[in-house]
Amino acid sequence: MTQPALARFDALHQAMQRHVDGQVLAGVSSAVLVGRELVDEFHCGWADREARVPLRHDHLFRVFSNTKLITSCVVLQLWEQGRLGLDDPIAEYIPALGHRQVLRRGATHIHDTEPAHAPITIRQLLSHSAGLGYGLLDPGTVLYQAYAERQVLSPHQTLAQMIDALAPLPLSYQPGSGWEYSVALDVLARLVEVVCGRSFGDVLQQQVFDPLAMHDTGFVVPPEQQHRLATVYAGANLLDPRQGGLTRTDNFPYPLANRVPMPRQSGGAGLVSSLADTLSLLRALLPGGPTLLKPATLALMMRNQLPPGRHIGFPTTGTVPGRGHGLGGAVTVQPWVADPSDTEGDFQWGGIAGTHWWISPRNGVAGVVMTQRQMGFWNPFWFEFKALMRQATSG
Repeated sequence: MTQPALARFDALHQAMQRHVDGQVLAGVSSAVLVGRELVDEFHCGWADREARVPLRHDHLFRVFSNTKLITSCVVLQLWEQGRLGLDDPIAEYIPALGHRQVLRRGATHIHDTEPAHAPITIRQLLSHSAGLGYGLLDPGTVLYQAYAERQVLSPHQTLAQMIDALAPLPLSYQPGSGWEYSVALDVLARLVEVVCGRSFGDVLQQQVFDPLAMHDTGFVVPPEQQHRLATVYAGANLLDPRQGGLTRTDNFPYPLANRVPMPRQSGGAGLVSSLADTLSLLRALLPGGPTLLKPATLALMMRNQLPPGRHIGFPTTGTVPGRGHGLGGAVTVQPWVADPSDTEGDFQWGGIAGTHWWISPRNGVAGVVMTQRQMGFWNPFWFEFKALMRQATSG
C-alpha cells in the first residue's frame, strides 16, 4: 500500500517529476526502506505515454540485470546447503568450460590465444572476474564479434545450448586478473540447473519467489496480466542521457519479449518484476526479520571481492573509480566526491532499462527506483535519486 508522502521526500519526488516533465523518463516508481519499514513510495508519469496510462504501483517492469541479484542469491543458497563451493572450478559441474584459452593482449583475431593459467571459479563468475565477456557493450572488439556470430545471447537458445556456444570461445583475460561485465550469471543459471536437476525457472520459483510471495516475478507475463507491462522507451540521444525526447520501443529487447515463453531463462537479464516484489526481495536481504540468506552470507555477498586497486568499468565509460564488486552487485569501496560521506560499503546494481536497487548495510537503508528507458543503467536520474534519498533518510 502506498505510504503517505512525508515532507522530507518532497525534493526526491520533485526531481523525479522533473525528469518526466522533461521527457527524459516516461514514468517513475520508487520506494525507500529504513530497516524493513516502507517510509516512502512514489509514482509519477506514464506506463504508456501514448495511451495516457498513468504509472501505478502494480505495473510490471522488465528488470534486465536486476535478475543477477536473484541468481546470485540462489547460487549462495546452494553454497550454504553444501552443494557447491565458491572456489570450486566451474568445470567440475560444466566440463565444457574447462581447459580455457585466453586472448593475448592486443589480439586481432579469435585464435590469437594462450592457455589459461587457472580454472574459472564460481566466485569469479559471481563477481564478473572470470574472463568472460558479454558481446553487448563493446562493438568492434574480437570477442563481441565472436559472441554475436555464435549467438551467445540468443533467447532462442537454452542455457545448455548457450554453454555449447560459449565453450569454444577464448576468455578476454586470465581468470581472476581483471573485471569485465559478462554473461557469467547466465553461466551460473546453467550451474543451478545442473546442481538441482531442474529448470532454472523452477528453482527460482521454489527457492525465492514462493517463499517471498513474489507473485509478479517471472520470465513470462501471463496474457491476462500483460496490460500491466510498462512500455519501454528509447531516449532522443544515446550519447546524452539528459536530453529530452522519448520513442516507444515495443520490440525491445526482441519481439514479444516476456510475453511468450522462450528457450532461454536468462539468469543475467530475463525477469519481469514489480515494485512490491522487488521490495520483498530487498527486505529479505536486510536484518530485522527472516532473511533469504544467513547473516554471514549476506555480509560476504555485500563485501568487495576484487583485489585492492582494481575497480569495475565499462567500455563506454572506462574504469569506475571507487567501485568494486561483491557477489551480486557493485560495492562502494571509496565514495566519490559527490557521494555522501557515509556511503562506503553501499551495495547496488541496476538494469539497462532503468530499474535500480540499492542497499546501505552501514545505515540500514535501501531503495528501489523503476522506469523503462533504454540505456537507463546508472543514468544521471539514478544518482540524483540516490543522493536525495540519502539526504531524506539521514539524521
